[in-house]
Amino acid sequence: MTTDPVPAGSGRLPTSADPGSRGAAAVTGGRSLAPDLARGLMLLLIALAHAPGFLSSWRSGMPQLDDVVLFVKSLIADNQARAMFVVLFGYGMGQLTHRHKARGGDWPSLRALLRRRGLWLVVIGFAHTILLVPIDIVAIYGLTLLLCTPLVRASDKTLGWTAALSLVPATLLLAWQSVTAQLGAAAGTPVTFAPFMEPSYGAHVLANVTKPAQAVIGIVMVLPGMLLGIWAARRRFLDHPAQHRSTLRRATLGLLALALIGRLPAALLAAGVWNSTDIGVHWTVAIAHDLTGYAGGIGLAAAIGLASARIGDRPGRLTMALAALGQRSLTFYLFQSAVWLLLFYPFTLNLRDQVSLAGSYGIAAAVFVVSVLLAEWMRRTGARGPMEVLLRRMSYPRR
Repeated sequence: MTTDPVPAGSGRLPTSADPGSRGAAAVTGGRSLAPDLARGLMLLLIALAHAPGFLSSWRSGMPQLDDVVLFVKSLIADNQARAMFVVLFGYGMGQLTHRHKARGGDWPSLRALLRRRGLWLVVIGFAHTILLVPIDIVAIYGLTLLLCTPLVRASDKTLGWTAALSLVPATLLLAWQSVTAQLGAAAGTPVTFAPFMEPSYGAHVLANVTKPAQAVIGIVMVLPGMLLGIWAARRRFLDHPAQHRSTLRRATLGLLALALIGRLPAALLAAGVWNSTDIGVHWTVAIAHDLTGYAGGIGLAAAIGLASARIGDRPGRLTMALAALGQRSLTFYLFQSAVWLLLFYPFTLNLRDQVSLAGSYGIAAAVFVVSVLLAEWMRRTGARGPMEVLLRRMSYPRR
């Protein structure tokens, strides 16, 4: 897409077969409302997932409040925001493929376009990691797209089998990270960036130069959700949500219920409601948490599709502002990282020791609100996201 931390393109023109799409598309510049709305709300989950990662401690003088925030963090944000992120990335690739074919484009030209986009996503992601903060997914998207471009036109059966097979190592890698985080938090030493922050920006950049190599490991974690997103885009679930109300309703209720059941044990463990020193328990809880995080991410996207169908051709100001943010989500994903750098690092405001866990959630919410306001201002003034403009210019050959 041209709007998410994964570029998806410029959307579609409304059709009479999609009830309510004419009005909605008219006020969203011809784009489908649901994908942009999902991408906008996704940035809130990403902010909530990332902000605590820059603190020195997750314990303040109010342990009950800390426990509540840890519970919410584990249940709502951790490895569920990422899943939603990745599914929307795949959906964006599916949208781009659909539009390319509709315009009469052939496979060689589509393959070249996707590879150019993948290459520039890698460049942007590596720059993000080195110059801002080492918490990037953009380069992982780019590498996945470069290596797996042929899968964009694979059969549904191939998509399904590849997603299922890659889901196993993806879940195990995520669970390994989760177990490490669980044990660190239980010991009072949360796994954050704070202990590794350099005293100067120059040292920060030099320390991050080798970090992009870690993006290769992330490919397997991106692949299942990306392929599912491509499959969903072929059926236009979010482009024509009014036509798919029944499917979206079942997906919303079933997948969010599954996510709640699978993620609740890890949330209770994170909040200290129950404890275990058995490493097997930690692994079981982590696998359930991260596997059902995929279900939760998809369920949230489906819920937003349902909401978009209900909104129809009457999007309000808040809806339009959130969609505007979704149209510029690559820009505002990087904006979040710039804020984390400004607030928490030793060579800037150095608030890593002063902000509590609850405070970091307040900051995350504030950053999201500011992002919505800025995106709405850009929409009203006709300004596109600068990173979206850059990516589009680099992806499409000059004529």
